[in-house]
Amino acid sequence: MFLYTLAGAIIAVYFHGLAGLIARKTKIPQKWSLPLSIILSISFLFGTFFLIGARVTGEVVQFTKEVPSLVEDTKNLIESNSNIKLIYEKIASSKIVEKASLLLGGLFNGTLGVFGDIYIVLFIGIFFTAAPGQYKTGIVKLLPADARSHGNNLIEKIARNLRSWLKGMLFSMFVVFVLTSIGLAILGIDLWLVLALIAGLLSFIPNFGPIISIIPAALVALSKSPSTALWVIVLYCFVQLVESNFITPLVQQELIKTPPALIIISQVFVGIWLGAWGVILATPILVIVMVLVHELYIKKQDQKQLLSKY
Repeated sequence: MFLYTLAGAIIAVYFHGLAGLIARKTKIPQKWSLPLSIILSISFLFGTFFLIGARVTGEVVQFTKEVPSLVEDTKNLIESNSNIKLIYEKIASSKIVEKASLLLGGLFNGTLGVFGDIYIVLFIGIFFTAAPGQYKTGIVKLLPADARSHGNNLIEKIARNLRSWLKGMLFSMFVVFVLTSIGLAILGIDLWLVLALIAGLLSFIPNFGPIISIIPAALVALSKSPSTALWVIVLYCFVQLVESNFITPLVQQELIKTPPALIIISQVFVGIWLGAWGVILATPILVIVMVLVHELYIKKQDQKQLLSKY
């Protein structure tokens, strides 16, 4: 339930961030810019689906049909090449594939399944968007009277940091999608659009998402030739290199800085604790923890150190 609430809060942060941008640019009051942000977002999704949805749907259906033959071609390639077969046997013996399957299998293992999870998250996000003050006030009232002002400021700071993180993440996802789509189109890969969409969406998961996105692209490329698959892997590594060394530092410099090592540690820890959803939402959880530690511990320690000098 905690992860549903956090995911819903992130959706609400997105809508309020977009509403704030609309209000600043157009001088429209907040009470109108907020529903406008929701309408524009939904219209953009439907418009995008209308423009490229038919092609994406066709590519998804084609990709689904081709998966068995792609897997079979991959098995044949492994069996025919002793070096590749040796690498595969080492990976299989380490049970990496089994662990990854269990992790991915637990992503939507709730009572209602994938559509139930999405339904719950969307409605929580909409409710949070419609009346954020009501929920914030309820949380603040749970605190002692002398701590409510500080608690309110703390919630505001967490919301600002999540908004900054989300801006950077959306920009990074867009860059990954554009670079991947251009590269796959140049290489002449079938289903390049849906593969680029997968890469862009999975880049929401730092470190692990880009690795997972290589798998379907490499399988599709293998249907052409092993050398094409190699070029696709090189392309994905290049995109990840650009994203990690140029886009992410630029975004973090302008918005919010989250140490890469802490992101990996949080993904492992939260993933063990909460499963695949924990891996996906580890970064926003880290953002919240960083704010709490800074405001509730580091600031107090700095104040004590400052007072001790006088």
